[in-house]
Amino acid sequence: MASQFRPRSFAPKAAPRTAKRPARPLTPAPLPGAVVDALLRYHDEELDQGGGRTLLRFSARRLRDAEVKAALGDQAARAAGVSILWNAREEEIIRVFEAADARLAA
Repeated sequence: MASQFRPRSFAPKAAPRTAKRPARPLTPAPLPGAVVDALLRYHDEELDQGGGRTLLRFSARRLRDAEVKAALGDQAARAAGVSILWNAREEEIIRVFEAADARLAA
């Protein structure tokens, strides 16, 4: 007489409840729009990137200016590491860059 096939069930074992979860990666807080707005208004360094594109950023001297400090508030230190790639032909932002160390410190 032929034997009857019975598949084995291999249920995965449950992880113990005391198992440590992997550490979550550090995610920086999003850049406030006020920083981007202040950079577009008060930037003093323009670096031509070619193709009608310009990199806008603050100099250290401009960040010490009272008008810029008032616009940035407590985000002045973070704004030091921010730059904007600007399309002069279309008059629009291509990309906003932020230094990694400034993001993780916030």
